[in-house]
Amino acid sequence: MYDNFFLLTKVMQLDEPYLVGLVLLRPTIHYDSRGYFFETYHKEKYKAMGLDLCFIQENQSLSKKGTVRGLHYQLIPYAQSKLVRVVDGVIWDVVVDLRKGMDTFGKWQGFLLSSKNQHQLFIPKGFAHGFIALSNQAIVTYKCDAYHCPNAEQGIHFQDPTLNIPWEDYGKPQIISAKDAAWPLFQKAVFNF
Repeated sequence: MYDNFFLLTKVMQLDEPYLVGLVLLRPTIHYDSRGYFFETYHKEKYKAMGLDLCFIQENQSLSKKGTVRGLHYQLIPYAQSKLVRVVDGVIWDVVVDLRKGMDTFGKWQGFLLSSKNQHQLFIPKGFAHGFIALSNQAIVTYKCDAYHCPNAEQGIHFQDPTLNIPWEDYGKPQIISAKDAAWPLFQKAVFNF
């Protein structure tokens, strides 16, 4: 998977979180008197790192401080892999492994993503995804390898006691959509990964 990684070290650092399939990308940012520059995406370089996808949709959201979005996913055959980054602000990004055959099924992991660190999180199919905005506003963008399909939308309530995700350790959840507040708990959620 990383045969060509040595060619990319000046462009991107790569971490593999403990949930198999997730990848945290840390771009190299070039600063000068004008500001900064970095590549947010380069198909061939990502392919060389093992992320050989065709992204076909990109989404952007603006969230006020304390907004929780998630935990979202789409069912197979409409499941999406995502490449998430923050354009402005700070979020605590959380993913939950929904792949029944994995040792990490039902486990979650959180990542601090910000416009300052410019980290990107690659989330493959088979994960629920959500975040809480920690800054006054957070602009989040993510590329997807499948189109949004309203009929395939699913979710898990972000405060599920089985998952026990410590949102309060990062920010107080204050703004939640009616749709997100109505998602079922993990044990009753529908998924087919």
